Amino acid sequence: MTIKKNDRLIIDITGTTSEGYGVGKSDEGIAIFVPNSAVGDRVDVLIVKVLKRYCFGKVMEIIKPSEYRQEVDCKVFLKCGGCCYRHITYDAELKIKEQKVKDAIARIAGLNVKINPIVGADLPDNYRNKAQFPLAKNKDGNVEMGFYGFHSHRVVDTDTCLLQPIIFDKVMAVVKDYLQTTNETIYDETTHKGLVRHLYVRYGEKTGEVMVCLVINGDKLKDETLLVNSLKENIPNLKSVVVNSNKEKTNVITGTKNRAIYGDTYIIDNLCGLNFRISPNSFYQVNHSQAEKLYNKAKEYANLTGEENLIDLYCGTGTIGLTMANECKSLIGVEIVPQAIKDAKLNAKLNNIKNAQFICGDATKCGEKLKNDNISPDVVVVDPPRKGLTEDLILSIKAMSPKRVVYVSCDPGTLARDLKFFADNDYSPVELTPFDLFPRTSHVENVVLLTKVHK
Repeated sequence: MTIKKNDRLIIDITGTTSEGYGVGKSDEGIAIFVPNSAVGDRVDVLIVKVLKRYCFGKVMEIIKPSEYRQEVDCKVFLKCGGCCYRHITYDAELKIKEQKVKDAIARIAGLNVKINPIVGADLPDNYRNKAQFPLAKNKDGNVEMGFYGFHSHRVVDTDTCLLQPIIFDKVMAVVKDYLQTTNETIYDETTHKGLVRHLYVRYGEKTGEVMVCLVINGDKLKDETLLVNSLKENIPNLKSVVVNSNKEKTNVITGTKNRAIYGDTYIIDNLCGLNFRISPNSFYQVNHSQAEKLYNKAKEYANLTGEENLIDLYCGTGTIGLTMANECKSLIGVEIVPQAIKDAKLNAKLNNIKNAQFICGDATKCGEKLKNDNISPDVVVVDPPRKGLTEDLILSIKAMSPKRVVYVSCDPGTLARDLKFFADNDYSPVELTPFDLFPRTSHVENVVLLTKVHK
């Protein structure tokens, strides 16, 4: 029997993919990936897509529910591209993520590394301190605001999200009312016409400060005073209202030009005992409490005594390096985003840290330059984007010959690949700790200690 689109099959779910889909098999052994299913489910599945070696299905009926199932509490679950685990318990989710890391290290890296139990979040909801809401207009001309659908740029309209603080819901309501009142045009990415592209909100968990940023395909909004007054009336601790200009035909959300129409172009938050200045373009971990746990583990792995020279590659606004600065001799941070470097320098000044310098540039090229300048770090910290490190950068790190490398990663696959290359170049991964910085989503963060192998 060959599986065809629109076939109905009854299957048992026995595994989970990296994106959170349940996995079962047909009688012929063909893998079927099914969202909204859990290990232990017996489900009636409608086949919606057939490829050469596997299929995608849709749950039509849960014949026997998994012991890990729970009632879904979100009205747009599986419509938006955010959560994939709202249908199972948090404990079950953590087990899936821990296994995902172990599988990547075993299959891709082929290394024997001590992997600690995953560090779960105390609060798996309402943890995000940043949200970006794309906008659209429906056929009736009403503004829609929410999140992109999974693997699409279709806006799923919603007035709330369980991952974000309640104050964000109030911001969404105020901005939507402002856009309807002023009849402001909404950006269409297919025609590159219309003004307002995204609503972007940031929140300082420790300080309570709120930033509201509208990303626009232009320079000015209609009646900006109305927007500011509406936000001031409804949003406690509003510290910043920013217009960000992005006129490019791009999927990058923010442009480089920020103009404050109320307050400053930044807010302040406190992380690991330090104050950090956060602008619309700055990288800052979205889960404050989990970020503190991860940074403390990174500091533990760095094992600083006050005598070390530390290099922080992909330093962002300087958060990881600056939390270690008081325990090392010197700190050099490298980041390619100019605004982030500007903020990193200001953050050092804000916290009276005088042993830090920050360089704006590509990490791979700066790594080569630091090596050629005979910079000899004792510890190197790397926190790259999802694509991981280049082999050239790993070789530059090897040439600088640090005693330890602390690798912070948001992708187990690219992390495992890089650990294998490190191991082939005299740096052995000793210990890995996974952290759940993004509960209810498929993502998992890791921090790894690597030490130099003396031959």
